[in-house]
Amino acid sequence: MAEKKQRIVVKVGTSSLILPNGQTNLRAIDRLAFTLATLNHQGYEMVLVSSGAMGVGLASQGLRERPKPIAKQQALAAIGQTELMRIYSQRFLDYQTKVGQLLLTRDVLHFPVSRQHVLNTISTLLDDGVVPIINENDPVSVDELDHHTTFSDNDELSALVATRIGADLLIVLSDIDAFYDKDPHKYPDAQPIRRVEELTPELRAAASGSSTRFGTGGMVTKLHAAATTMEHHQQMVLCSGADPRIIFRVVKGEAVGTRFGK
Repeated sequence: MAEKKQRIVVKVGTSSLILPNGQTNLRAIDRLAFTLATLNHQGYEMVLVSSGAMGVGLASQGLRERPKPIAKQQALAAIGQTELMRIYSQRFLDYQTKVGQLLLTRDVLHFPVSRQHVLNTISTLLDDGVVPIINENDPVSVDELDHHTTFSDNDELSALVATRIGADLLIVLSDIDAFYDKDPHKYPDAQPIRRVEELTPELRAAASGSSTRFGTGGMVTKLHAAATTMEHHQQMVLCSGADPRIIFRVVKGEAVGTRFGK
């Protein structure tokens, strides 16, 4: 009987993909592709949940700030998603690995029939050695009346994907290197918490909002993602996305970032 392959979901945030000057961080994307392709070749089943469509769209159009009209934001996301996937496809192919794209809305994962089709697609891609790259379908996502199709952010999306596909581990790459007892941007004496086996009210109170202008998620959403994975008896590691090769260390079980779960 064949040994079950380890299935790992990696979530990368916009802050890891976009430079401070608003340009696309090609070095980070290349290192991410190298790392996931290497693990894929080693027999791991790798799934990437990637933000960044809006940030890449802004860079592609030479803009520094998001436009206010929703239609313009969604148009930028459409442009950025195409460019982002072009870069991903190119970089992964450099490391002899193919990728496949899935753009999801909340209702797709909550409606049983469409959810099963998505899971079947992911499973087939993994069986074929292809790395699924998942993002929210920003150009069509809406949140009005009872038609709720948006995710709060890709932290939530990555946790839902990880739990639905029975992943062994969710790795969240962020602009912060761990979960701290208080906001390290405000308090120099803040200390990282390396292991969290229970999300107490005190830990939830220590969470703070996002520190970047590109991303939509903050520490609160990452704790929500951790809670989702822990409820399904899975583990999540939150660590720095400055150099995606840190994933190698996480997979080895090294004490980097914060590991949530027992």
